[in-house]
Amino acid sequence: MMSLFPKEIISAADAIIRDFTAARVMISTAESCTGGLIAGALTEISGSSAVVDRGFVTYTNTAKIELLGVQEATLMRFGAVSEETARQMAHGALFRSRADIAVAVTGIAGPGGGSAEKPVGLVHLVAKSRTGALIHRKMLYGDIGRSEVRLATIRTALDMVCLLFSDK
Repeated sequence: MMSLFPKEIISAADAIIRDFTAARVMISTAESCTGGLIAGALTEISGSSAVVDRGFVTYTNTAKIELLGVQEATLMRFGAVSEETARQMAHGALFRSRADIAVAVTGIAGPGGGSAEKPVGLVHLVAKSRTGALIHRKMLYGDIGRSEVRLATIRTALDMVCLLFSDK
């Protein structure tokens, strides 16, 4: 089968769809720097409609506020690329969907847009369950290229979802 995604991403997505279907667990995504690619990887798997409730692509701060309820004060104080924003994105994705687990990502894929404090390749990821369990990862992928940062983010996000699910 031809896929838009590398084999290891498809394998991880397939495991999530299979495990979530068996457990009757649903997922939602809140994505900035990946632009919907995590939801895209999950929906690449046949039968994913039983598991994937919805995906939010919130590339701008306005979208984060309007669609996910991220607080403007959080964005002003910590910035869009921060643990605090990723936490609020995951929370919003959970509570604005029927999902049991949400994953949120926000980062700087490059090639531009980085700074000394927030370099290209910095990504904050949060996986959160409705029970309150939460995993946060701050990844510093480096300036490895826009596509590679996005693919690495998808891999990390899917791994976090699997980890959160196994701890359920």
